[in-house]
Amino acid sequence: MPVRALVSSGDGPARMVELDDAELPEGDVTVEVAYSSLNYKDGLAVTGKGRIVRRPPLVCGIDLAGTVSASSSPDWSPGDEVVVTGWGLSETHPGGYTTRQRVRSEWLVARPPGLTLAQTMAVGTAGLTSMLCVLTLEDAGIAAGDGELLVTGAGGGVGSVAVALLAHLGHRVVAVTGRPELHGYLGELGASAFVAREELARGSDRPLESARWAGAVDTVGGSTLASVLRQAAYGAAVAACGLAGGDELATTVLPFILRGVRLLGVDSVQCPRPRRERAWARLAADLDPGLLDRMTTVAPLSAVPRLAEEILQGRTRGRVVVDVGA
Repeated sequence: MPVRALVSSGDGPARMVELDDAELPEGDVTVEVAYSSLNYKDGLAVTGKGRIVRRPPLVCGIDLAGTVSASSSPDWSPGDEVVVTGWGLSETHPGGYTTRQRVRSEWLVARPPGLTLAQTMAVGTAGLTSMLCVLTLEDAGIAAGDGELLVTGAGGGVGSVAVALLAHLGHRVVAVTGRPELHGYLGELGASAFVAREELARGSDRPLESARWAGAVDTVGGSTLASVLRQAAYGAAVAACGLAGGDELATTVLPFILRGVRLLGVDSVQCPRPRRERAWARLAADLDPGLLDRMTTVAPLSAVPRLAEEILQGRTRGRVVVDVGA
């Protein structure tokens, strides 16, 4: 059967094409893809507005979930349900916006018990990154009851899941969003208070501000992250995982040397498999499937070009699952 795929030429928007198995990349496991997801990085790749695709032409989509149809690896057998996120999908290796893909066996994670294949893509890279941020804060000693935890970009995929996870774990979560119409939605996920995005994005000449946040998950970067650091309380930990607001950071050493603030980077692309498996196990245990379903919409592969524009404009909400067979 021909393989339907959304492919970027590296110059301009991606387009739908048909491939055959001979055009699939090298790898020891072939997966019949059922679902993928939509992330900010996907928006950049599909629209051609960001330098994501490094080896064009390349199938877009940084996530995939499906069933193994062929394997030369002793670790995986036909019929196994698996998930792949990161590892250069849609950057240096063809990705998940396709009905069939060939990947390396060491990239695979078994579908966590308690989550369907569609739900794993409702989690996707965004949710996995959220859980990695939560683990990072926990490993830094941040516990429920320590004080307010801030989540920036709370209306997006990473932010939405982070709000739900942290609230479930007993934290008082303050959500940052530029869309007041999302307050009800974020409140359902567990946010107890809100901060307007503009308050953090406008910056300040002061090296320190009133200490407030015991910890934070920052998905934005730029001036927003600088504001979070100025407002972080003594001993706070900030898990930084995004740059939607810019990749520059204008700050001083004062939050670090006067308040002992810790800025901790979180990466989900090259994250080692044992930590991935730990994160997926926690997601299955700590993320309410019903809540996950309420923050998720499902769209066909044909809708991805439109949705890619919308996610770059900040007009999507929560998580978007891509049904590649629809």
